[in-house]
Amino acid sequence: MVVSLRLPSLSSLFLPSVSRRSPAVLPRHHHRILRTPVFAASFSAQTTVSETDDRVDTQKSNRVQDQAVTPRSKDFNAWYLDVIEQAELADYGPVRGTMVIRPYGYAIWEAIQDYLNVKFKETGHSNMYFPQFIPYSFIEKEASHVEGFSPELAVVTIGGGKELEEKLVVRPTSETIVNHMFTQWIHSYRDLPLMVNQWANVTRWEMRTKPFVRTLEFLWQEGHTAHATPEEAEKEAIQMIDVYTKFAYEQTAIPVIAGRKSKVETFAGAVKTYTIEAMMGDRKALQAGTSHNLGQNFSRAFGTQFTDESGLRQHVWQTSWAVSTRFVGGIIMTHGDDTGLMLPPKIAPIQVVIIPIWKKDDDRAVVLNAASSVKEALHAAGIKVKLDDSDQRTPGWKFNFWEMKGVPLRIEIGPRDVSSQSVVVSRRDVPGKQGKVFGISMEPSVLEAYIKDKLDEIQSSLLEKAESFRDSNIVDVSSYDELKVAISQGKWARGPWSAGDKEELRVKEETGATIRCFPFEQPLGIKSCFMTGNPAEEVAIFAKSY
Repeated sequence: MVVSLRLPSLSSLFLPSVSRRSPAVLPRHHHRILRTPVFAASFSAQTTVSETDDRVDTQKSNRVQDQAVTPRSKDFNAWYLDVIEQAELADYGPVRGTMVIRPYGYAIWEAIQDYLNVKFKETGHSNMYFPQFIPYSFIEKEASHVEGFSPELAVVTIGGGKELEEKLVVRPTSETIVNHMFTQWIHSYRDLPLMVNQWANVTRWEMRTKPFVRTLEFLWQEGHTAHATPEEAEKEAIQMIDVYTKFAYEQTAIPVIAGRKSKVETFAGAVKTYTIEAMMGDRKALQAGTSHNLGQNFSRAFGTQFTDESGLRQHVWQTSWAVSTRFVGGIIMTHGDDTGLMLPPKIAPIQVVIIPIWKKDDDRAVVLNAASSVKEALHAAGIKVKLDDSDQRTPGWKFNFWEMKGVPLRIEIGPRDVSSQSVVVSRRDVPGKQGKVFGISMEPSVLEAYIKDKLDEIQSSLLEKAESFRDSNIVDVSSYDELKVAISQGKWARGPWSAGDKEELRVKEETGATIRCFPFEQPLGIKSCFMTGNPAEEVAIFAKSY
């Protein structure tokens, strides 16, 4: 079947963005310049092998690498795009604003899926799937929902060569179609709670796009639940934001701040929205995950009712919650450096890469046999390990390539290491000689314990570093002038707030910052709102965001 999309302002959508920080697409000529083979040839030419210890001198090749990736401090957005390109995470699709997720980038998403899928099932949710095409009339049933999403909708008007009787929306989110089905499945209190999740793609016609962070189509999971009481729905919404918070800290080493969104920033159709907000390397905020208490807004719009234990008909209380491939972008921007990607071990597709090194053909078989034995031992211990035994590239090129891809640990094995039954281990998060340790025994139990210990160290170190960066860039403010200064310096501002929507929109218009959340962790006591001077029970965090 041929499907035609009728979309708003098509001509404008295919024009490059005017924003230098968030271009809609990378210009194709620039894209070609950054292709891997260009810098790969330079790596080979710049690599030398030490004649004293069989180690590879990567200083020269590191300089080549620096030329291939724009320094973060020079242009953070260009650095981000370079890392995605050079680490082979994604490429641009033929339709403006879309991306092709490459195997290595998708492997990171799979690691996210693997963890969350277990947690969702542990908390009582079942996976299922809802159709991608949604009748337009469904979107119109909930007034605030259609108002919030209408600028981003992709609408199908032709199918099978004929004008459709009713236009269809390509799924921007699934609350409407979920409620349509829930209405057919829920009849009495015995059918509740109904708790499902789906792993799917969604389409939102964004005017400005950025790979992983904001694209026309992206991957996510979206949970949907229905409950008999408002208390159960609220408990569910909080439970799921807690799941996301734990995931961010423990798996991705991203120290998010969890809290409640303001009314202005609440999801279209929700009563309350809870969020986890992460500080990126450029100090912008990234909304990394959300959980919504939908109240009865959608159940009233769709007539989703149940018969309670007293025999009365009531509308169900609902939640929805989601994280997406945006998290991959968050990992890049939180931990990456001028060398490239830096992955926390728990989320890394490859935790350890083994690089065999030899100068003489006579040494090749011996070194490769030892490297294979080390790989087998680590693999048996449950460590995600790769042996790069390709002959096409020099060891120095491989060092830089796997550093670019953010592999947490590198094991080097040369002829002298084989003779001494030891290896050299280098940490990705500690550059240069400081991160390199010689003489680690090849004996499986010793090496396995050492590697696992180092992976745990790296995981903790990345979290500590990110926490320190975040905390040093949050400023407590007690006046609007102080907020404006903090935001102008690129920092987050935290201060007492009890003002209304009008004042919140004023802050956004004058500073570019929004209320990211009212954190769950609040200081005690009544304070004075820095905007109005009125009593304020909560502090809010303001920041510019993606």
